Amino acid sequence: MNRRDFMQVLGIAAAGGMAINSKAALAGQSADTLYSLPRFGNVHFLHFTDCHAQLRPVYFREPSVNLGLGDAYGRMPHLVGEHLLRAIGARPNTREAYAFTSLNFEKAAQTYGKVGGFAHLSTLVKRMRASRPGALLLDGGDTWQGSATALWTNGQDMVDACLALGVDVMTAHWEMTLGDKRVQEIVDKDFKGKVDFVAQNIKTNDFGDQVFSPFSMKEMNGVQVAIIGQAFPYTPIANPRHMVPDWSFGIQEENMQKTVDEARAKGAKVVVVLSHNGMDVDLKMASRVRGIDAIMGGHTHDGMPAPVVVSNAGGKTLVTNAGSNSKFLGVLDFDVRGGKVQGYQYRLLPVFSNLLPADKDMDALITRIRAPYEAKLGEKLAMTEGTLYRRGNFNGTFDQLIVDALMDVKQAEIAFSPGFRWGTSLLPNSAITMEHLMDQTATTYSHTTVSNLTGEMIKTIMEDVADNLFNPDPYYQQGGDMVRVGGMTYAIDPKAKMGSRIQDMRLGGKPIDAAKVYKVAGWAPVAEGAQGEPVWDVVGGWLRSNKTVKARKLNAPRLIGVKGNPGLAA
Repeated sequence: MNRRDFMQVLGIAAAGGMAINSKAALAGQSADTLYSLPRFGNVHFLHFTDCHAQLRPVYFREPSVNLGLGDAYGRMPHLVGEHLLRAIGARPNTREAYAFTSLNFEKAAQTYGKVGGFAHLSTLVKRMRASRPGALLLDGGDTWQGSATALWTNGQDMVDACLALGVDVMTAHWEMTLGDKRVQEIVDKDFKGKVDFVAQNIKTNDFGDQVFSPFSMKEMNGVQVAIIGQAFPYTPIANPRHMVPDWSFGIQEENMQKTVDEARAKGAKVVVVLSHNGMDVDLKMASRVRGIDAIMGGHTHDGMPAPVVVSNAGGKTLVTNAGSNSKFLGVLDFDVRGGKVQGYQYRLLPVFSNLLPADKDMDALITRIRAPYEAKLGEKLAMTEGTLYRRGNFNGTFDQLIVDALMDVKQAEIAFSPGFRWGTSLLPNSAITMEHLMDQTATTYSHTTVSNLTGEMIKTIMEDVADNLFNPDPYYQQGGDMVRVGGMTYAIDPKAKMGSRIQDMRLGGKPIDAAKVYKVAGWAPVAEGAQGEPVWDVVGGWLRSNKTVKARKLNAPRLIGVKGNPGLAA
């Protein structure tokens, strides 16, 4: 996507370098200018992913650390801050810088407001559909998890909201943490005849039968199109296995090729994979599987301003990713003539809640959904003096708050918090409410734990997580970001081999002793039968007792061998 295209998407004033404090220029912008996107071609897909159950507009800080190594060095999505802006021809202190980077986050957030929200997303979806007859709305998963109301309603709030939004096709990841029976119930009842739930890579353990339809065939403006589902391959590893005991997952590359070939044989002129692999996995798959026109991906929460075009034995495949928290809507148009794709247009539209009016029907639905819980959601736990956020390879200030609270309450020497990518952001001098805390912690297995671990065990755990993130083969990258660590300092060489990445582990300045036993607090264990207070009770009580929390000082590791990496903010 060139500079002219980007200006069309994000507005002449903003893309031209409108200063953050230019209130007059900001006020002059309208949704008509920002979201003017003329129809192109005759096959249309709208795509959102990883909304993590955020029905209302939120603040969300993009990462300042997203390292790319090996083949991923210096390419999207592993560009952050000014490196990213230079790559897309954008300027700092603009609306687009706020959408795609963490630069000047606090000031930009105060100027440009909250993002996302299903009522505002609904308005944008309707706007795009009005000019694109037959357009299909694709939900990339991580939709039924991530908020208090999603947890308390067993995902029903998001199911109802997605039906109202008009989702046509969906795949999954965190949905599985509601349990296989609940997922099947929603698919068989709520979604029946309305939403196609697709996943070519979910099969039964016993006979290898497909659990869900591998793909959906649709006719759009006289063109047959296929949408193939790719659920998160490592669900039983990254999340508790006992929640989906009878299903297998995996990347299933060979089966993907067979599925693409089957869809083509049944007349599909356009084949799109709705994926929850993660961007790097999608890029590798695109290079190895023939016949896919586009992979519309999720899981890694990357806001991709333009698709990556990947060559393979059958031609070329577009690979995209549509961010998170209902913050973006991807719009992919194909021009299909003579049975072939002749051209395409792609835009990733940021959902600015102060520029898109709330859809009245969706807003009313959200109000009804939240009404029984508003008092509990709005409980003020404490005030924060600093920005609280999660996203980033190694740590975030909200994660730091969680590990600090765990160590304090559990009297632990060390604390671990999972490297989850979901979780909203909070500006300085704001009230931390129960809703904000639940945005960071709301899972079906958020038990706290206290374990006695040797130094050797601690290193083994950290090496394993680091390999999930930095394995040079994307097909072996099995989870989220690096585990967040409290109390203990360490260094990491992301380019080293497994077993050698984690170095210089220290507690109180003294080296961790491999044979010594340490008291370690944590939460969200994947083992069946784990017990312990919910983490929101532990951290919530700590916040209530503190009343005001100072800006968190990040316990980030010392990085080795990555100086100058464009996945590090300058």
